[in-house]
Amino acid sequence: MTRKKEEKILIVGAGCFGISTAYHLLTRGFSDVTVLDRSNVLPAPDAASCDINKIVRSAYHDVFYARLARDAISLWKNNSEWGNAYHESGVVVLGADTVYAKTALLNEINLGARVKTLDDIDMVKDAFPSGVHIGHIFDQERCYFNKDGGWAAASEGIAYAMSKVKDLGGKVIPGIQIKGLTKVDGVTTGVHCEDGKTIAADLVIIATGAWTASTFPELSLGRRCLAAGQSVVTIQLDEDEAERYRACPVVLDFTTGFYIFPPTRESVVKMARHIGGYVNLIHNEDAKEAISTPRTVHSHGAGGLLVPKADVKVLRECLQNIYPALAKKPFSSTRMCWYTDSPDSDWIIDVHPTDPSLVIATSGSGHGYKFLPVLGKLVVDRIENTMELELQKKFAINRPLGHIDLSREGRQVQTLNVDGLCTAEDLLP
Repeated sequence: MTRKKEEKILIVGAGCFGISTAYHLLTRGFSDVTVLDRSNVLPAPDAASCDINKIVRSAYHDVFYARLARDAISLWKNNSEWGNAYHESGVVVLGADTVYAKTALLNEINLGARVKTLDDIDMVKDAFPSGVHIGHIFDQERCYFNKDGGWAAASEGIAYAMSKVKDLGGKVIPGIQIKGLTKVDGVTTGVHCEDGKTIAADLVIIATGAWTASTFPELSLGRRCLAAGQSVVTIQLDEDEAERYRACPVVLDFTTGFYIFPPTRESVVKMARHIGGYVNLIHNEDAKEAISTPRTVHSHGAGGLLVPKADVKVLRECLQNIYPALAKKPFSSTRMCWYTDSPDSDWIIDVHPTDPSLVIATSGSGHGYKFLPVLGKLVVDRIENTMELELQKKFAINRPLGHIDLSREGRQVQTLNVDGLCTAEDLLP
């Protein structure tokens, strides 16, 4: 279906997928683009795209994502286009003997990244500041260093993208709770809001991330858009400690899934694990089965920030392996970061098979943010029917789900047990 540039387009969700799509629609000449978000404060404090930082790396087993990440990095580096959110610290990849990392390294080399293998402990130490003591794991696992990567200040990047959308004439409206879609003869005509109002549109784009399946239960997306919570912890450093670690690279271990950032300007060090995560199953009267629904500070106050105490223990053990000195410090905060996971970790970017006025753009699967400058281009390609056929199949909402995510192989999804969440005592070393 050919879309007209003057059509009214409504994007539900002002996170990475939604705001990037709005930007690329406007740069392609679409003139009536509105982004709605449930949060009264934007960027939404409990959205995955609003964490303090996100890894920007091109270490991908799938060469499509590796190439696209390289394209995104080249844009992140253009401060006049994307501000100062990106920090090129480099990325040290551990677990280089895993199937995933072996292929990722070859992809990065073939794509021309500034990569070098760290073949002995002296080479490893050279990748870190001289005053930083690194752990014994670097003697046990093969690793490599890619200078073409680092991290982005997540909320800052989203806020900058929002400003670009507004500068191009787009609207970004906070505090709109969506209840569902309005339809005529099975075709979407807009959205129905919690306050009883309806908002009409010629095209609705659902980019609601981890809230997709629970907000639109009639679409039966619970398995393909699974809300999975990931445990995140931070450490607050003093000024001297922060200066010692500030020039560190991002460290990403594909063996354990553990990753850790250098300190932010506020001297905060964040760490987490890329694993199967946790589901919070809630029964919905409009769905055939329980739907995993984010449990966040927005819905549960301070309790929505707590993570399983078992994860706190594992994260400290992983930290001990990387930076032993930091493992002696208390964790200063915790957070459940909710991803939208597809079973194969490929995104969903598709026009609904039976509804040409509905587009789904989600399932970032924990690796969407780094593509903020380019992600919306793919969505608009699909809307304008210019996306390559192979990519249409890759991102189809109803694609066969054959392959598994090798970056999280063997790390099963668990049910969140609210009785097993951490206490203040669990955060102590």
